[in-house]
Amino acid sequence: MLSLSDRCRPLYSKATKIINSSQTPLSATATHMARIAILGATGYTALELLKILARHPQAEVVAATTRQENKPLLSEVHPSLTGLFNLQCENLSAEQAGKLCDIAFCCLPHTASMEAIPQLLEAGCRVVDLSADYRLRDPGVYETWYEHVHTDPTRLSTAVYGLPEIYADRIPNAELVANPGCYTSTSILALAPLLQAKVIEPTGIIIDAKSGISGAGRTPKLSNLFSECNESVTAYSIGNHRHTPEIEQVLSDVCGADVQVAFNPHLMPMDRGIFCSIYPRLKATQTRGQLLEIYRSFYAGQPFIRIVDHIPNTKDVSYTNFCDISVRFNRDQLVVFAAIDNLIKGASGVAVQNMNIMLGLDQRTGMLLPD
Repeated sequence: MLSLSDRCRPLYSKATKIINSSQTPLSATATHMARIAILGATGYTALELLKILARHPQAEVVAATTRQENKPLLSEVHPSLTGLFNLQCENLSAEQAGKLCDIAFCCLPHTASMEAIPQLLEAGCRVVDLSADYRLRDPGVYETWYEHVHTDPTRLSTAVYGLPEIYADRIPNAELVANPGCYTSTSILALAPLLQAKVIEPTGIIIDAKSGISGAGRTPKLSNLFSECNESVTAYSIGNHRHTPEIEQVLSDVCGADVQVAFNPHLMPMDRGIFCSIYPRLKATQTRGQLLEIYRSFYAGQPFIRIVDHIPNTKDVSYTNFCDISVRFNRDQLVVFAAIDNLIKGASGVAVQNMNIMLGLDQRTGMLLPD
């Protein structure tokens, strides 16, 4: 009979350049192996989390939950994990999962997370929530955009928005981190330096965003079928996409004034990736060199932001936690380009980045980096 530790320990260590936690001093909170639970282990974000955690030197996955009653192995739910974990997915309550772990990653759909998270916190663990349930501070705004009354509104004001490049000072002591959305991460990271420097207008910003199909999740939908989306590009949720208030909330924090964006998302016939072309209005003449220097100064020391000379490409960031950013001028119009992997920097990668900060580890711990 395998012990809990033996059942849950990753079975391999990938021979790729990985930042090990021993390369940087750890706080007292990171001196032991962190026990991890993943609620909602059957989706794409959970799969990417498990791939990262399998090589993480300070994390041990001790629980994975599903609504299925037959307790499938993780490798049955995600065949690509074959040989990496000896762990069954179990139909545990949030309270049961919370008592087993130090940190819980909540990969449940919105509205389901807000039911589970109070139980997780009361069980004594810390939480990184990958749903949208705790990203917006105003319960009225949440209700308007998600058409659901928030059942845990008092925690909205205390949850920390989990974009480390903006809120790193608040994350270390957070009990609840609200992981950002993929579109929002790309848009915010692309615009924050210019808004903080007050070189662009806070209104009239147009965000032309494109996403791979995996951004819609693993649940089958007619619009995501191969025969529907292959060889086709379409815009959707124009004027009412739920990431709009999230983008505006964070950028308003950065700017110190109300920011308004026109967010226009598109579905692309590719598996993964986010690419944004953003059109802000300059307040005064700036050279491309001056703008790039603003970005480099703002993101100095940030390991996952790359200010590049070329126009970013989704393939250059695929399967990484990087966000690539650059700027161009089209006549007098400034265009900001940014690209991320929607499942990594847009979800699971930044979730582990947040966990590392919570544990006092180097942000890069467990992350694959290029040679």
